[in-house]
Amino acid sequence: MDRLDEYRQIILDVLEDHARIPYSHGEIKSTVIVDRLQNNLLLMDVGWDGAKRIHGCVVHLEIIDGKIWIQRDGIEEGITPELVAAGIPKDRIVLAFHPPHVRQYTGYALA
Repeated sequence: MDRLDEYRQIILDVLEDHARIPYSHGEIKSTVIVDRLQNNLLLMDVGWDGAKRIHGCVVHLEIIDGKIWIQRDGIEEGITPELVAAGIPKDRIVLAFHPPHVRQYTGYALA
């Protein structure tokens, strides 16, 4: 397994763990979406909370030039520490939801 496949599998495992956490209210389902051709992985919430429609991206990660770009992170504690604990080095993770001029202070990759 090459590094790209290894990163993809780590991300998939982490997202699937989150998708298995049930909501305490409403009829909301979490789904992991994987686009292997474009290297996009998403955790989506879809369903109903009473009369309110729920449909949104919780987490969006892209693998770009061998690095994990976290485009959106809506997990309460953040997905980044889980990725690091699972074996992805900090210098391979870009916190893309931060502006480029802020990334130098995050302890993660700049780009």
